[in-house]
Amino acid sequence: MNKEWNKNLLGLELEELRRVVEECDEPSYRAEQLFHALYADRASDVDEISTLSKEFRAALNSKGTAVGSLEIVKRFSGADGTVRYLVGLADRETVETVWMPQGDNGETGDGSEAGLSSGERNRATICVSSQVGCAVNCQFCLTALLGMKRSLTAGEIVGQVIAVLGDQRVSPPQDRVNLVFMGMGEPFLNFENFVKAVKLLVAGVGIPESRMTVSTAGIVPRIYDLGEEKVRPKLAISLNAPNDEIRTQLMPLNRKWNIDQLLTAAREFPLRNREKLTFEYVLLRNVNDLPQHARELVERIRGIRAKVNLIALNPGPGISFQTPFEGDVLRFQKTLTDAGIPAFIRRPRGLDIYAACGQLKRTVELPA
Repeated sequence: MNKEWNKNLLGLELEELRRVVEECDEPSYRAEQLFHALYADRASDVDEISTLSKEFRAALNSKGTAVGSLEIVKRFSGADGTVRYLVGLADRETVETVWMPQGDNGETGDGSEAGLSSGERNRATICVSSQVGCAVNCQFCLTALLGMKRSLTAGEIVGQVIAVLGDQRVSPPQDRVNLVFMGMGEPFLNFENFVKAVKLLVAGVGIPESRMTVSTAGIVPRIYDLGEEKVRPKLAISLNAPNDEIRTQLMPLNRKWNIDQLLTAAREFPLRNREKLTFEYVLLRNVNDLPQHARELVERIRGIRAKVNLIALNPGPGISFQTPFEGDVLRFQKTLTDAGIPAFIRRPRGLDIYAACGQLKRTVELPA
């Protein structure tokens, strides 16, 4: 039995809730009621769960049980409808979660509305964090400047999504919501909690795995592990360079798992019918955006069933690289598409509120 069950229910799977119910001498069907209340109804307090008997609620309260829902500490609203949330955790740490209206895995539409209703406005993407800070230390990412604080629990990962859905007043699966695990942290360095959260989001919250994407900086063993999961998001790999020399400069992790190892894992990843891998490539002026880099990238990834998302660097304080010129970005894209590799330029969302890719770095912290 999870020793934390008597503190937080959010993050527990159905089987774990069954053990909670058993220990309280309640009938087994109470577990299904709890599961539905936590994830589908998004209850924030034990006393809100009216499907449970008063006696059961009193028993849970007597043990100090809490749902474990997360608090939105602050919102930052962008001109394009993007909202960056500062989400508070029980230990007074914070993470950031981003709401992007009318978005799908970063390839976004115009989306100037922050809420959803119907028709063309019934789509959005939530960018979810998996850790407080990050240990990977990519040199072009603001989150890296935080260093690594800790990994999130499965309940804290799910809790971000539930908090944002509640604030935006939307409910999957009626409303189409996509999830990208591309926020603070490296999901594959918190693999077990990340996978557990995915399963809860599918079975409980009602977001299909086909609408989820996870991005990794290249934790090669976990790429193989993800391929063995029955319930899993689509895979995106943050590549950012066509060779080891440049990639090691940008991503020190490359010293442990180099490009050959990473691309071998990519080629062997068991894609589903009509599924493509995504390679993310952050373009940095005169570092990895030159014509020869594009040609080298083509040869590196040729034959892999994949698309490439090109991201012009989103600047921030403490980042020494420069954003590439638009013409260079377009030329890089054309080199890939002329070689038959689908390549898309990701338009930054929430750039004015530090919510764009690589910009998440808690600009406000909780008081002591």
